[in-house]
Amino acid sequence: MSRWNGLLLALTLVLGISGPVGAQGTASPTLDAIRARGAIVCGTAANLPGFAFVNDKGEWSGLYVDVCRSVAAALFGDATKVRFVATTTQNRLPMLQTGEIDILASNTTWTLAREASLGLEFTGVTFYDGQGFLVRKSLGVKSAKQLDGATVCVQPGTTTELNLTDYFRRNKLKFTPLVIDNLEELRTAFLAGRCDVYTIGTAALAAFRAGLGAQGEQFEVLSEVISKEPLGPVIRKGDQRWFDLVRWSGFAMLIGEEMGLTSQNIDQAVTNMDPDVQRFVGRTGDFGKMLGVDNQWSARIVKQVGNYAESWDRNVAPLKLPRGINRLWTEGGIHYPPPIR
Repeated sequence: MSRWNGLLLALTLVLGISGPVGAQGTASPTLDAIRARGAIVCGTAANLPGFAFVNDKGEWSGLYVDVCRSVAAALFGDATKVRFVATTTQNRLPMLQTGEIDILASNTTWTLAREASLGLEFTGVTFYDGQGFLVRKSLGVKSAKQLDGATVCVQPGTTTELNLTDYFRRNKLKFTPLVIDNLEELRTAFLAGRCDVYTIGTAALAAFRAGLGAQGEQFEVLSEVISKEPLGPVIRKGDQRWFDLVRWSGFAMLIGEEMGLTSQNIDQAVTNMDPDVQRFVGRTGDFGKMLGVDNQWSARIVKQVGNYAESWDRNVAPLKLPRGINRLWTEGGIHYPPPIR
């Protein structure tokens, strides 16, 4: 009897502890602050056409920009309730750590060190990228392995800088880095001939080259892709409710594409009796309430922001960048969102 009494006591203690912890887990200081403020503060780059860009009128656009808009649509019912803050490679993570921004949706690579040592957490992958090299065609270089002795333009404090060093060391090549934090200044230095090579993710290279117009024909991206760069939203650790909302807002755009739900047909989807569609539009289940919002959260994302394909076609497709592995798993890509069930 004493043994069973001991087991019962242990079980009671476990249940007694787990109950309050679960209740506390529903609280969200981040969401409370955002609701009180009336807008999400989203940090992102300002000079990556197709991904994160602000024009002369102060209008923001891009695949990463739409990440923050999707969360606003889910939370407030209004995708415009976002205040965008331009960040650099040097200040973006400190700004998130100190609470100056609620979410970082930029060209930021998901790595172990960033997640395990900085108090930050990636909620998923928006764009699968890899690091490449842009060179002048006049150099006659066809492979990165021909870059021995080159001067390379690179931003400091980035995985790009580390990958560059690792690649040259691995292939027993020498290089001279030209390190400039400001992306526009770095690009200007490359165009002025201060460096032979410009290295960053292939998407950013494609965006830069496309933005040069006819001048872009003077440059080419080498065939080598030297790294894995899963790029996605980052938040501070310790707020599970906020994490869930940001993560599933991203998934909702992918699931919307899977189901063929678009900003143009989502209003009619309420009459679609497919069980998955019914759950997506909030007709069955309390999945929004599980996230701390209402049950129409995912339908609003698609209505106001679009599904992933719509965002891609609006922002990235004009760069003539192949979607490649960023296609859905059903189309040969690796985007594989979990189901809303």
